[in-house]
Amino acid sequence: MPSLRGANHMPKKRILIIDDSESIHRDFQRVLCPAPAECWDALAQMEETLFGASSAQENLVDLFEVDSAFQGEEGVAKVKAALAEGHPYALAFLDYRMPPGWNGFETLKHLRRVAPSLPVVLCSAYADYSWEELVRNFAEESPPLMELKKPFKSHELHRLARALTSVAELCPP
Repeated sequence: MPSLRGANHMPKKRILIIDDSESIHRDFQRVLCPAPAECWDALAQMEETLFGASSAQENLVDLFEVDSAFQGEEGVAKVKAALAEGHPYALAFLDYRMPPGWNGFETLKHLRRVAPSLPVVLCSAYADYSWEELVRNFAEESPPLMELKKPFKSHELHRLARALTSVAELCPP
């Protein structure tokens, strides 16, 4: 029986969370990486027992690899390293406010220089910049730039991650 993480499965979609709050990183992990592989393998075995072999087993869960950076500088360094490894991030979630280092706006400028095709979702309960100001500064950029307000809803985060990592697959760096 093919496993959810079997040889036929495509590589995990890499997502980088750049936020200074450990609890936010845990929330992203909970939503985007909901259960250990053993749980999904057990679910696949039950599905096969109940319904026979299924070609849809790979669709039971998105397999994201979620990495964390707690400051903008650290996030940009991780993006550079991922590119050098040949396994770039498909998406970054970026907090607006991350004292004492770069804020989200400054981090976004550096991300666009290093990985110009990386889709970015700006996340915050409070925005230091208006959406119009962000569009003015980054309107020429081709990858998606979106905003997600905290606290986010799990299903919104999951859908956004699935949609934007799919865009990244269509438009590799």
